[in-house]
Amino acid sequence: MFEKQEKYKIVNALIVPLIMLLIMWCVKGFEELFDIHLGRYGIEPLTLKGLRGILFSPFLHSDWKHLISNSVPFLVLGTTLYYFYHPIANKVLLFSALMTGLWTWAGARTGIHIGASGLVYSLAFFLMFSGFIRRDGRLMAISFIVIFLYGSLIWGVFPEFYAERNISWEGHLSGFLSGVILAVFYRKVGTPPRKKYSWEDEEEEDVEKEESENRAIDEEPSEKPYWDIPEPDKKDLTVVYRFRKSNRTD
Repeated sequence: MFEKQEKYKIVNALIVPLIMLLIMWCVKGFEELFDIHLGRYGIEPLTLKGLRGILFSPFLHSDWKHLISNSVPFLVLGTTLYYFYHPIANKVLLFSALMTGLWTWAGARTGIHIGASGLVYSLAFFLMFSGFIRRDGRLMAISFIVIFLYGSLIWGVFPEFYAERNISWEGHLSGFLSGVILAVFYRKVGTPPRKKYSWEDEEEEDVEKEESENRAIDEEPSEKPYWDIPEPDKKDLTVVYRFRKSNRTD
C-alpha cells in the first residue's frame, strides 16, 4: 500500500513539469521543421510588445544545446517542487514565471531574452532556501541536495561571468530573487506532514490504552462510601449469650 502511494505521488509530481517540458521541445521542433525562429516573442525590455515574452520566453530557446541544458534541471527541480510542496506548487511555479519575466522586462539590457533558465533559477533557490526557513529536517535535506547539485548556479547572477557571452544574467538574477522571496512568503504554507512509522503508531495505541485504563480506575472507586453500604437485615441477626462461672466466695 505504501509503495503504491509513493508511486502515485511521484507520477503526480511529474505531470506538470513533463507537460511544460514537452511544450518546449515541441516549439523547438516546430521551429526546426518549418525553418522559422520564434525568438521575437521573447522578452524585449521596456517595450509594449516585449510584455508577451513574460509568458512565452520560458518555452523559447536559441538552439538545441540551450534547450537541453535547461531541460534536465527544470524536470528535476519541477518534480521536486511538486513532490515536496504539492499544496503550493502551482502558485510557486506561476509566480516564479511571472516575477522573473516581469523583472527581466523591467531591468534587463536591450535585446530579446528567451529560455527557461530564469525559471530554473527561481525553482532552485526556492528549494534551497525554503527548507532552512521552515526548519524542517526533511526539507532541509532537500535543500542540501539541491545546493550540491545546482549550487554553482549562483555564479550565473553576476554580470562579469555572462555579460559578454550573450547570456541573460538579468534573467538569472530575477529568478534568484523571485525564488528567495517566494520561499519567505510561503514559509508557513504547504509543509508536508511528517511520516509516521509503524512503531510510532503502536506506541500511541499503548499510551491511549493505558490512559483509558487509568480513567476507568479513577471512575470506579475501590471502596464504596459508607452511605452506599446496605443495612443488615434484622431477621438474620442472632444473639448468643455465654455464662462463665465465678470463683468468688462470699
